[in-house]
Amino acid sequence: MIEDLIKKNRSYRRFYQSEPVSIETLRGLVNLTRFCASGSNLQPLRYKLVNDPAGCADVYRTLGWAGFLKDWGGPAEGERPSAYIVVAYDPALNKNPAADAGIAAQTILLGATEQGLGGCMLGNVKRSALKASLHIPYEISLVIALGKPKEKVVLEKMKNGDVKYWRDEAEVHHVPKRALDDILL
Repeated sequence: MIEDLIKKNRSYRRFYQSEPVSIETLRGLVNLTRFCASGSNLQPLRYKLVNDPAGCADVYRTLGWAGFLKDWGGPAEGERPSAYIVVAYDPALNKNPAADAGIAAQTILLGATEQGLGGCMLGNVKRSALKASLHIPYEISLVIALGKPKEKVVLEKMKNGDVKYWRDEAEVHHVPKRALDDILL
C-alpha cells in the first residue's frame, strides 16, 4: 500500500490551474507534519499557505522549474499550480533543519497524492523576494507546488547512470530511477 502511494507520488510540474485547492485541504496537509520526526524534537518549521490567484502569481515568479528541461521555462498560464505551501523555519530553533523540511515535504506530498492531488518540491527559490512578497518572518527552506496534475509521469529504468529526466513528444515526463541492487552497499 505505501509502495503504491510512493510510486504514484511524482514531481508534477503542470496542473489544471483552474482546479482550486482549498485552505482546509492545505491545513490538513500541514497538520500531517505535526506528527513527523523532528531533529531533537525542536519542530522549527513554519508554513505559509497560498491558494489565491494573486498570491500564487507572486510565488510563481520566485521559482525556478525543472533544471534538466533546458528549453522549458516552467508551466504556462493555465497549467500553473493552484496552491503552494511555503516551508520556512525559525533559525532561533534550528539553523539548518534540512532533514525536517524533507520529511515534512514528503509527508505533505504523500498526503496530497492520497487525495488525488499532485505536487512538486522546489528548492530553486528566490528566497529574499518571496519572504518580502509574503511577509514571512522566517528563513525559507523550500516551496511545495500543489494542484490537480495535468501531466503523466512515468518511472524508467536508469540507463548508463543518466539521472536526467525528459519529456517525450507526447509531453509524457520520464524519470529514470536506479535499480535496487545499484543502491545497496
